[in-house]
Formats: sequence, structure tokens, C-alpha cells
Amino acid sequence: MISRVMDLKRGKKVLIAPSILSADQLALGEEIRSLGGEADWIHVDVMDGHFVPNLSFGTAAVHAIRDAFEDIFLDVHLMVEPAEAFIGMFAEARPDILTVQAEAAKHIHRALQMIRDAGVRPGVSINPGTPVSILEPVLHMVDLILVMTVNPGFGAQRFLPETLTKIKSLVRSRAANSFDFLIETDGGVNSETAKELVLSGCDVLVAGSAIFGHGDPAEAAREIRNASAGGLNINDAPRSH
Repeated sequence: MISRVMDLKRGKKVLIAPSILSADQLALGEEIRSLGGEADWIHVDVMDGHFVPNLSFGTAAVHAIRDAFEDIFLDVHLMVEPAEAFIGMFAEARPDILTVQAEAAKHIHRALQMIRDAGVRPGVSINPGTPVSILEPVLHMVDLILVMTVNPGFGAQRFLPETLTKIKSLVRSRAANSFDFLIETDGGVNSETAKELVLSGCDVLVAGSAIFGHGDPAEAAREIRNASAGGLNINDAPRSH
């Protein structure tokens, strides 16, 4: 599991992570298979109806996905509060990365260490209204930083362009301190916003409705990848360490 994460790190390729929150919930297996080879990761949003105003996947769903797709890279984002109470049960489902919201953890250092102690790569996420500075004490602890580019809770929201400054700030911090975390974005990602996100320094693009709301999910993922490649080719500098 861990080796799969390390193999993907710091490459020149932008990673596409379809979010199954926007998939047909009655046919999740078929929806994942419909991506063919166009998805690098599968992104699972776990919502509790408390930290965010929506309910979504539980541990049973994550276990089922892992059991059915042993070779898939599983990216699980916990939007639950308190985050610490859910880490153990979701770590048992064997995700490759488990991300917690900085705003939802009472002790963020402890939460991230709990994830790593469970044999899973830790990630941390911030909402659009949360400053990047809150992450400074834990940047050395994480393998992934997820910048929410919409307010979390629902799919098909409009991208918030002001969040691009956060990505750029994280790129600078990463380079200045020789950190090796990936930068992921989720919210309003599509073939129109992908290039700008990659130009800002994003490594992983989470897209839900833009992929699963398309008649051909594999083609939609391919379109986002092709659009993002334009940003990668124009500006490789922020991505080098």
C-alpha cells in the first residue's frame, strides 16, 4: 500500500482522481470500471451531516471498494467531526491516503500521527475560508494537502478562483523547505479550470460531476487530463524541488 503512494509521488504527470460522490450510487462498481485506465486514483468523500451538511459513505463502502478493486489507489477524505474518532475505523479499510480536515481535528498533530501509525499515508485538508498558515506546523508530517476549492458538502459547485493563492503559497513552502507532499484540489474541477489549477502548482485533480455527469466518464477524465497537461507544459518550475 505505501509503496504504491511513493511510486506516484513528484512525477511530471498530473493525477486524476474521480470522486465517486457524483457517481451512480446504485452502480458504484460499474461506475469505477467505466473509467477504464483514465483514473489514477479514486476519491471517496466521507461526510457526517455534522461537519458538512450532507451524509455519504461509511466504512462498509470503503471496505467494499478496496475488496473489489485491490489494485486501485484509494484516496479517502474524512469530512467528519471529531476527526480523531473516525481514523481507526477508516484506516482498517486500507485506503492509500487518509485525509482529515484541519478544522475538524482537535489535535491535528495527533490525528496525523494516528493515521501514519495505522500504516496509511496522512493528508490534511483546509476549507476555502481557512488560511494556509494553519498548516505550517504540520507540513512536515503529511504526504498530501487537499485545498478545497469549493465549500465542502455537495458536488457540482462553482470553482472559487481565490483559492489559487493557497496552492501557490503551498508550492512556495514546499520548495523552500524541501517538503515532498502532493497538492490536491477538489471542487469545480473540470476541463476549463484544470489548466489554471496545474499552473498554480496542483498535482492531483479531484473531479466528480465533470466526470460522472458526462456520458462517457473515461472520455471526461481524458479531457481533464489533456487540459491540465497544458498547464504542466507551460510551467514546470513550481513542481520541481
